[in-house]
Amino acid sequence: MTTAKIDGVSVTTQANVYFDGKCVSHGITYPDGTKKSVGVVLPATLTFGTAAPEIMECVGGSCEYKLAGSDTWVHSGPGDKFSVPGNSKFDIRVTEAYHYICHYG
Repeated sequence: MTTAKIDGVSVTTQANVYFDGKCVSHGITYPDGTKKSVGVVLPATLTFGTAAPEIMECVGGSCEYKLAGSDTWVHSGPGDKFSVPGNSKFDIRVTEAYHYICHYG
């Protein structure tokens, strides 16, 4: 099931802009202190690094991703999630806007 709405959170109004505007996100914080980000990746092929483990949840559009150490591109569409270990990286290939929620930890 795709997350369509998140209620009861604080939103950081200043966007995080990466890769010359190819990725834009906003941080959100739940009442219990849990942090996530919501954003969009525009058409591009990019490499992201992770500090903490992440779960990327697709809420619109689609992408293909490739985890560090893998040669396989995997498709991710609405309702799909993929996990990335901490202190790692992943490649993402987007041909239409990819809307996501990034769950940290």
